[in-house]
Amino acid sequence: MTRALYSLCGADERHFFSPHCWKAVMALAHKGLDFEEVPTTYGRIADIGGGFSKTVPVLDDNGRLISDSFDIALYLEEAYPDRPSLFKGEGGKALSRMVEGYSQMVVHPAIMRIALLDIHSILDEGDKAYFRASREDRLGKPLEEFAAGRDAEREAFAAKLEPMRHMLKFQPFIGGETPLFADYVVFGALQWLRIAAGLAMLAPDDPVMAWFERCLDLHESRGRTVTAA
Repeated sequence: MTRALYSLCGADERHFFSPHCWKAVMALAHKGLDFEEVPTTYGRIADIGGGFSKTVPVLDDNGRLISDSFDIALYLEEAYPDRPSLFKGEGGKALSRMVEGYSQMVVHPAIMRIALLDIHSILDEGDKAYFRASREDRLGKPLEEFAAGRDAEREAFAAKLEPMRHMLKFQPFIGGETPLFADYVVFGALQWLRIAAGLAMLAPDDPVMAWFERCLDLHESRGRTVTAA
């Protein structure tokens, strides 16, 4: 069986940084499925499956194409029910959607302001032009102007993870004693920040850092990519 995951990379093809691609990587590894991670710049996305998707990740599971990290997780859960569950039922799916909302509405915007210029710097030249044009159109201002408040955002970042600290008083993972896809949603966001700009804004004894380290030790994830300091 041929299984490939197309993941966003920088100019260094070992530099996988997308939070959404990391969710898919962790979901595949959680299921114990072999796969090849295919380095994909923004400029190469249109080549996947003849223009199948405008974004990555895209999973090619022996010719079947699936895009969007959550849809990939749902597909894996249905296609491989004999492998470890990513959700453990409908409640786990609902939990993952709630965590996805928290991550994308609270954590991601902060990371964008902190790491925007760092992300731009690791891209190849063609992707840099696309990234600048598309993000400046979306933000309505130059990247440098948007990132001007990054120091203040770094100072405020730890407080945005307080819901995680509350949860970690009771259990080691969002999923309970073992991780579920909900864990990989937040892990993907922090891995994005770690790779692009580092995690120096979190104290070494922060319970969130301890959880993140546990996630890094899952599925040989720590050694999968080039990282920032």
